Amino acid sequence: MRTAVHSPLEPTARARWFAGCVVVAYAVLSLVPLVWIFLTSFRTPQDAIAYPPKVISSPSLVGYVNLFTTRSRVSAEDLHALPPPTTWYEGIVREQQMILAGPSRFADRYRNSLLIGFGSTFLSIVLGTLAAYAFSRFRVPGKDDWLFFILSTRMMPPIAVAIPIYLMFRHVGLNDTHVGLILLYTVVNLSLAVWLLKGFIDEIPREYEEAAMVDGYTRWQAFLRVVLPQAATGIATTAIFCLIFAWNEYAFALLLTSGTAQTSPPFIPTIIGEGGLDWPAMAAGTTLFLLPVLVFTVLLRKHLLRGVTFGAIRK
Repeated sequence: MRTAVHSPLEPTARARWFAGCVVVAYAVLSLVPLVWIFLTSFRTPQDAIAYPPKVISSPSLVGYVNLFTTRSRVSAEDLHALPPPTTWYEGIVREQQMILAGPSRFADRYRNSLLIGFGSTFLSIVLGTLAAYAFSRFRVPGKDDWLFFILSTRMMPPIAVAIPIYLMFRHVGLNDTHVGLILLYTVVNLSLAVWLLKGFIDEIPREYEEAAMVDGYTRWQAFLRVVLPQAATGIATTAIFCLIFAWNEYAFALLLTSGTAQTSPPFIPTIIGEGGLDWPAMAAGTTLFLLPVLVFTVLLRKHLLRGVTFGAIRK
């Protein structure tokens, strides 16, 4: 009888078990802060700052109500003189000895994040795909130098250029505008998009396009109908990375916006409650802030898995 020969490149059962334990432990440790934030968003302010910390507490929507409303404290006599609350969230406000004063600014800041984040991501993908295709398929004079120059724009920390950008934006009237932040995030993400997408387009055999043009397609038609479908994985992967940067960016959003175009990251830390920070409201805002990127990544997770392992020969 032949005995099975174990390949030196194949991990043993013990090595696979150990690697699995490491991955599970890392996943659990990474999820603990997110789970804690989620649980805090359903706690009362008293339970959120309790010591020792409470892992299990009575659920409450105070955090979400405080996040989306502004409130004013009144005396007990004035509160009893008011008519009964007409909505469930008004009842929660009354339980805090307060009355509704109007909506908060979080919804506007959240819409700004959606518009600026997805808008800059779309522009980065469109411009990055065209530039990457040009670098991959055409003879561009000084191509290596241009690619290095594009990459070098990511080497400088954002805070180093924050003041010059602020002065330029103020001079041209782009300070505290949606267009200004969209253009800025597009420029910052463009280098990443060009380098990632060029790698994916380099994998696509030129013969596909040549065959399409022999059949009567123009270069533009071959790009749209042959290259783009083949590069869909790279485009999806690049879009995720670009969105994550634009969605989470804090320094430029804090410096260049104050009201009209302010996004969620600089707004959430300013949520103030009585006697200090309103931790349940901040946790509620953080939980809602995580959802769009989480949903976007889950929808494109298959492309992301392929994108982080690109490099296989497709010919």
